[in-house]
Amino acid sequence: MRRALCPGTFDPVTSGHLDIIVRAAGLFDDVVVGVALSPEKGGGPLFSIEERVGFISDAVSHLPNVTVQPFDTLLVDFAQKMDARVIIKGLRAVTDFEHEFQMAQLNFRLNEGIETMFIMSIPEFAYLSSSAVKEIARHGGSVQGLVPDAVCEALAAR
Repeated sequence: MRRALCPGTFDPVTSGHLDIIVRAAGLFDDVVVGVALSPEKGGGPLFSIEERVGFISDAVSHLPNVTVQPFDTLLVDFAQKMDARVIIKGLRAVTDFEHEFQMAQLNFRLNEGIETMFIMSIPEFAYLSSSAVKEIARHGGSVQGLVPDAVCEALAAR
C-alpha cells in the first residue's frame, strides 16, 4: 500500500489545504492528514486540536482513503508510526519553498526512508493562508469560499 502523510497545523484548514489533500488522495492509496498540536506557533492555535481534527474530518468525509490524526511528535516519527513513506507538502510561492526545502532536508537527515513530495497550489489558492483567513475574520471580512462552512461559522462565533 502506498501511504502518504499530509501534515500541518491547519489553524484553520483552508480551501487550499483541502485542494492539496484531495489531489494527494488521487495519487496515493491511503492519505493520513496529520494535525500538529503546535502550541508554540504564533502564541498558540486559535482552534483546539479536537476542533481542527473535526473540521478536516468533516471536509474530507467524502474521501474513503483519507483519515485524520492528531500528533505531537517529530514529523518523521509520526510518518514512521503511520507507515507513511512520503510526506506531502503544498507550496504556494518561492517563500514556501525555501522553508519547506530546509524542513525536507532535515527530515531526510532524520530518516532517509521517508521522502518529501511537493504539490504546487492551484493559482486560485496561491495567496491563501490560515493566517490571512484569521486576519480577515478578525476584522469582520468574509472568508466564505476560503474555508469550509463549519470553519466560517466557528470563526464568526469567535
